[in-house]
Amino acid sequence: MTTKKVSEKKRNSLYNLILDNSISWGIGLVAPEIIDEINILNATKKAMTIAIDAAKEKCDLQHLLIDAVSLEEIDIPQTSIIKGDAKSVSIAAASIVAKVYRDNLMINYSKEYPGYAFEKNKGYGTKAHYKGISEKGITPIHRKSFLKKIL
Repeated sequence: MTTKKVSEKKRNSLYNLILDNSISWGIGLVAPEIIDEINILNATKKAMTIAIDAAKEKCDLQHLLIDAVSLEEIDIPQTSIIKGDAKSVSIAAASIVAKVYRDNLMINYSKEYPGYAFEKNKGYGTKAHYKGISEKGITPIHRKSFLKKIL
């Protein structure tokens, strides 16, 4: 089963279980302007590299299991698995941690930038989100490359 089908309540409970029982983990964030500059795929790879660097501080990583992509800049042996979150417990755990972290980040952004429905849409384009953009304008967390498609 893909982690995208796991309920929010279950993801949140698994998030704490995963972090409490992991030997090592890391989070990688990339600013919207960097995403605009290097594109979403390269930004995703950059965020993964940042997360791996954080995890390397806690233990010696011997091999990486990665969902769908290869990280050419990383000198650690790696295996890329298509639909990895449905096939690997490690990838599923990483996917859950990333999703819950991002959802919580968006909830916090909703307090900083009210009126965009970030707490509900978690940053995805919805009617309420588009309405917020048309009424309030863009925020520093919006990707300009995304906005070109709707403005």
